[in-house]
Formats: sequence, structure tokens, C-alpha cells
Amino acid sequence: MSTIFDCRDEAQLLAGMRNARQAIGRGELIVMPTDTVYGVAADAFSPAAVQRLLDAKGRGRDQPPPVLIGSKDTLAALAESVPEPVQRLVDAFWPGGLTIVLPAQPSLVWDLGETLGTVAVRMPEGHVALELLAETGPLAVSSANLTGKDAAISALDAEKMLGDSVAVYLADGMSKNGIASTIVDATSLIRRGDDETGLVRILRHGVVTREQLHEVLGDLLEPEETQESDEGQESHEDHSGEQQDGNP
Repeated sequence: MSTIFDCRDEAQLLAGMRNARQAIGRGELIVMPTDTVYGVAADAFSPAAVQRLLDAKGRGRDQPPPVLIGSKDTLAALAESVPEPVQRLVDAFWPGGLTIVLPAQPSLVWDLGETLGTVAVRMPEGHVALELLAETGPLAVSSANLTGKDAAISALDAEKMLGDSVAVYLADGMSKNGIASTIVDATSLIRRGDDETGLVRILRHGVVTREQLHEVLGDLLEPEETQESDEGQESHEDHSGEQQDGNP
């Protein structure tokens, strides 16, 4: 039977973090608070654990989870490269509510699903999330709900939907705003000499606004009218296979 630990209580925080680390090490699932919504997490480098996460949510391999990291420096280990505009986004919005899709580091031994060689990465805010990620390393994390249901904004919401498929629930009150992260696709950025070519595309609008992104990227942000035209012809899944809802 799974246990809910209230991380606002120091004793429960210590016990909860210990149990969460142990559960991740066994390839089990945990629920954790983030600065957007609650997430269900698994060891990103355990294919069996990632599949367990997808099964618990009712998602297929064509909807791979993003990866949460506890340090900006970790991005360079997961992505094939970090273009200068992406570094600007990281400096401006991490830790925080921006998920960035990049080509994945080819040497990584993992299986997140049908990613088509990409990885979606975010560094969240929140002491519970960051402390846990510092101890476990990168975690595959999707919103803590069944596919098609509203994202959980409390550990109790998550427990009602996911039940005993999750070993440990870490509670830290209600989510700050209940708004999911903004997702951007930066896979088209290519360096030619000293210049960056290609555009950054918004895949999902969330807590970071288009205006904020434009302040950082300028003309490297794909124009809104271009996106609106493309959306009439494309499905609601980006080329990385990431569904545009259901991720924290």
C-alpha cells in the first residue's frame, strides 16, 4: 500500500525523501510536487520504470514523458548540444515553467518511448523537487493523473487517480498555480559559423508567456501567425512524440 508524506512537516519530509529515493532505486513510481502541477516520476534510465509510468497513466510509447533535472548543467549531458539561444532560455526561465525539446545525446542508454531522437527537459522550482532530483538524477516525469483527466494539483488528487500504482506520494500543499509548463521545440536551431539559424516553436502555451519568450529570443521565436497556419494542418503531437497535455 502506498504512503502519502506531508513534506511541510520536517519529520515526514525526511522519511518521505528517503522512501522516494528507495522507490526510484527499485524502479517504482513516486508522485512529487513541482512548481506547475504534481508529477508522477520514474528513473529516466530504467526502461521498465518508464513503461510502468506510461501504463499507470494509460499512455502509449508515442507519448514519451519529459525529463526533469535538478541542475542547469545537466542539460548538456542529456542534449546533443545546447545552442546559445537555448542557453539564454535556460538562464532566463530555469528553474521554472519552461520545457525545452532538443536533440538527445546519442550516447545515452535509455528508452523514454518513441522520441524520434529528441528529449524534452525542464528544471523545476521547489525545494522538494530539486532536493529529490539532486539525489536521484534525472527523472522521467508526467503529470500525476490518468490520461484525459485534469492534472493533479494536490497529492490527494493524484492518489485518487493513480492509487497503488505509485509507491510513494510526496505532498507539499496545493500547486502554486496549477498551470502546466510551456513547451518549446528548439530542435531546428543550427549553428553555422557565428550565427544561429532556425526558429524556436511553441508547442504548448503554459506558465511562461509568448511575450516573455520573445523578450529573450527576439526574431528566433517563430511568428504566431506561422504557428496558427501550421496548426490547421498538423496534429496535436509534436515531432518528438510528446502530447501537448499531460506533462508538468
